[in-house]
Parts: sequence; structure tokens; C-alpha cells
Amino acid sequence: MKLNWKLKIAIVVGIFSLVLAGCSDTMGGMDHSKMSMGNSETPKTTEGKTVNSNVLTGTEFNLTAVASNQEIAPGKTLPVWTFNNTVPGPQLRVKQGDTVKVNLKNELSEPVTIHWHGVPLPNAMDGIPGVTQNAVQPGETFTYEFKADVPGTYWYHSHQDSVNQLDRGLYGSFIVEGKYEDKVDRDYTLMLDEWVSSGKSMSDSGMSGMNHSGMNMDSSNSPSSENGMSNNSMTMGDDMSMYDLFTINGKSGSLVDQLQVKEGDKVRIRLINAGYLSHQIHLHGHEFKVIATDGQPINNPSVLKDNVINIAPGERYDIEFVANNPGQWLIEDHSDNKAASGMKETIVYEGASAGSDQSNASEKLAAVDLTRYGQAGKTSFTLNQKYTMEYTMDLNTEMQEGNTVYTINGKTFPDTDALTVKKGDTVKVRLVNNSKTNDHPMHLHGHFFQVLSKNGKPLEGSPIIKDTLNVKPGEEYVIAFEADNPGNWMFHCHDLHHASAGMVTELKYTDFKTDFVADPNAGNMPE
Repeated sequence: MKLNWKLKIAIVVGIFSLVLAGCSDTMGGMDHSKMSMGNSETPKTTEGKTVNSNVLTGTEFNLTAVASNQEIAPGKTLPVWTFNNTVPGPQLRVKQGDTVKVNLKNELSEPVTIHWHGVPLPNAMDGIPGVTQNAVQPGETFTYEFKADVPGTYWYHSHQDSVNQLDRGLYGSFIVEGKYEDKVDRDYTLMLDEWVSSGKSMSDSGMSGMNHSGMNMDSSNSPSSENGMSNNSMTMGDDMSMYDLFTINGKSGSLVDQLQVKEGDKVRIRLINAGYLSHQIHLHGHEFKVIATDGQPINNPSVLKDNVINIAPGERYDIEFVANNPGQWLIEDHSDNKAASGMKETIVYEGASAGSDQSNASEKLAAVDLTRYGQAGKTSFTLNQKYTMEYTMDLNTEMQEGNTVYTINGKTFPDTDALTVKKGDTVKVRLVNNSKTNDHPMHLHGHFFQVLSKNGKPLEGSPIIKDTLNVKPGEEYVIAFEADNPGNWMFHCHDLHHASAGMVTELKYTDFKTDFVADPNAGNMPE
């Protein structure tokens, strides 16, 4: 079925290429402080083209998964999968304490789900096919409902065959406004991503990874996948050069919107990495502070200038600055990769003439070091306290049966050993990256964790609370958390090529009982 779908898309794109060429959608950074943000119905597809991304407020939302086409770079229109006919999907903006209801309707040719990345919510709402729900079939609906207790910058994305479905565009931002947070004049969200200009996804390129349709956790009777791959088929390695278009909010190069400010504004920029590569983001012409990571505040952050923020897949960083330097200034990705030239946005002051700011993306700037940033404060955990459970997760890249796999303690999912806990347990985890060249941004569902040490050295600055932590080759981190949210939760690498080829385990509460029953015919593919 996948192959047939792709052939149909290729035919449609060919027929309409003349019509689509040159059509432009503006989907850059969104100034949420100045927009009309009323809840709205799902936008309709117009001539197979996406519409402008928007911001929805309120407590109940409708999201429709639908296929479309989007101009990603000037003259380059690609087939995409969308929520509400936009890539990214609409920003859902709620207030702390709201009970949120999201009605998902699937108008795609394949099953989908929605995972609420970083949001602490009940296990049944986590959106993991075969673990917390059955994948939502074409033509069907599913309603997610949860209370937004913890303010911060989050995002949502499909977790069904996610290595491919994220590649196609099934993601959006989710913002929980805090009751007591400082107000800003401008509030922009920038979702970073990478695309393949040929329009191929990972499965087209032979890198789609393991078929998890048989991984229903509770059932061994699942059918094989539609592409005929067995559960043992793996990726062909970690060649990411196929990603030759870098985007901000679904646009590259001259299609990226400008960020409008006026002198004296306090400006917040929420950076979300929805892709599979890390990006070194540099704000030109201004001092700034990193005020939050993964939505969680940093204690008394210090002022920075000419530092880059290294944002790994799945991570979020909120930065704040005062617009006190009139002109036009870049915010850009520092990289030797030619595709990074498309990951640039211009900050434009009201009334400013054309800017003379120049890119310096090839310059090597120091990255913000979170292990010694901000001010020490009250913490929930220490390195030397007694913990109920202690685990070591050895992350590695290995060859098994002639294929590259990504392992946790020498095993690939679903054969990895789960972390087993009871409610109230305190858990310390040592994350060690023994891969020679691969970063592993590890994401824990349903929980925040405190970062205690890096390479044996305790953190010196602010307490750092995260749900996604990038572990580079040779690095070792120690993290800790309380088992305070019963359920069966995923713990996996958010370079989803690595997850789909084995780097997944689960956090399982032994005192948790679920009513969920996996349907062996649902085609559940949790990665």
C-alpha cells in the first residue's frame, strides 16, 4: 500500500507541477502576541496545496491528518502529510490548568496517532500505537483529553511509523502558557526540520528501519507490514546527506517569514527541533538569555552573546532578548552543511531600512553549556542520595547480520530490557554513548528528569530539568527522576532512524494495570 500511495503522489505531482511551481505559502515565525487567535475549523485543501499555518486557542481542537503539497523552497513543491493542511500543523495554545480535548480525524491512507512530546499526561493519552492505543485507521477518529498542568514549550507528532510520518510533516507545536510567567511583547515559535528535495522519505531510500507492525507488546499475532519488510530488517547506516533542505516552520531560504519587532520589545523565541539532525542556532546583534529548556525554566539565566544553542532532535529551547539594536538581524544555523543556508530567519525592526547583516554560519562559536549555566538552586535529587532503582543504559551502534543497528545494552527493541519501577520509586539512570560517530538524543515519555552530571562532573549552574537529552559520542550523563506517573512509557532515541532500528526501551510500572488491548489487525508501529 505504501508503494502504491507514493506512485500516486508522484503522478499527481507530475501532472500539477506547472500549476504548483511558483505558488508560495508564508509560514514563518508566528507573532502570537499580535495575531487573532480564535479557534477555527479545519482548513480545506485548495488545489492540493497547503494553507498558512495558524494558532488555535481555547480548550477543544480539531486536527485532521490529510495529504497535500507544500512549497518547501523556492520552486520546490513536495508531497507532504499534514495536520489541518499545514506543515507544521497549527500551534495549539492553552493555559496552565486547562483540560484540553483534541479530536483527531484521519484522512490519510495509513494509520496515525498523536504523541504529546514532553507533556506530562495520563498514559492512555500518550499516543503510542500498540502500547497505549491502537493506531487510528483511515477514516476513523480518536479523542485525546488531558489536563495541561505544567507550563512550557512542547510539540505534537505522529508516533505511528514515526520515522517516516515525521519526515512527511506530521507535527506541530503545543504551548502551555503559565499562570505566573513573565509577559513578553513578541512570542515566536520556530520549528526546525530537514527535508529531502527529491520528495522521498526514508522508506523510499532504503533506510526506513525496523518494521514495528508486529510490536504490539501484548500480542504476537500481528500481521507483517505493507511494505513486506520483516521485523528484522534494519537501516543501511546513518547517512544523513539525503537531507538537503533545512527549514524553519516548513519553509527554506527566501520563503522563511521575517520576525517583526519594534525597539524596546521583549521578545521570546521558542526553538523546537522536529528533525533528525542537531542545529547550532545563532542570534545576531543581540544579547540574550536561555530561559527554558524542554519547557522547564532555568534559574537566573545569565546574559549571552555570540553563543550558539545546540538543539538536538526533540529538544526545545526558549530564548529571550530585548530589541535594543534597530536594523535587520539574522537568526541562523551554524553548519558546514550547504543545506543550512536555508535555515535563516531575519529579525526586522519596524521602520528599519534594508539590513546589512551578513551570515557568519561557517564561524565556529562556543555553544551554551547547560552544565554550568544559570544559578544553583533547590533540587529534587543529588548524585549521592540513595535511590530505589539504578540503571545503566549503554547506547551503541553495532553490526548485526550485516546490518547497522542501534542498541541499548547490546539489544534492540523489542528485546531490550525494560526499566521496571513502582509508583514512588526514585530512579537514577546512567546514559553512556559508546557509538563512535552517532549522537543519541534520548527522550523519556511521561516524565521530566533532572540532569545530575556530565562525564562524571556534577552540574554547577541551574538545576536542569528535561525530557530529551542529547548524548554525544563518548559522553556519559547521570539523570534522575521520580516514578510519579504510572503506565507503560517509551524511552528512546529521538533520531528516529536509530529508534526504528532498535534504540528503544520501555519504562514499565509493575503496579500499573491497563485496560488497553492491542488489535493485531491495527498495523501498530510504535516507531
